[in-house]
Amino acid sequence: MSWFILVLAGLLEVAWAIGLKYSAGFTRWLPSALTLAAMLGSILMLGLALRTLPLGTAYAVWTGIGTVGTAIFGMMVLGEPAGAARIACIALIVCGILGLKLLSSH
Repeated sequence: MSWFILVLAGLLEVAWAIGLKYSAGFTRWLPSALTLAAMLGSILMLGLALRTLPLGTAYAVWTGIGTVGTAIFGMMVLGEPAGAARIACIALIVCGILGLKLLSSH
């Protein structure tokens, strides 16, 4: 269950990172409120996952999900560069996340 909660926390991290873009520096109230809610939810869920998962592993997976999800959103929705080297680097992050999961004793 902790891994499921951690994945949800990572997805909320993607949501708040994207929300930062649309909040225009916290000048737009609705995107700002949603961003803050996603931040709070993400941190709370990370804290719940840390009850049973190792800190280093959980934090790395959480930030990795956020990094990969945000980068993919940027490429697919915002038209950011999606060259082969960039995609390969994202794939390396995914491999790291999977490796940490597979090597975790939890």
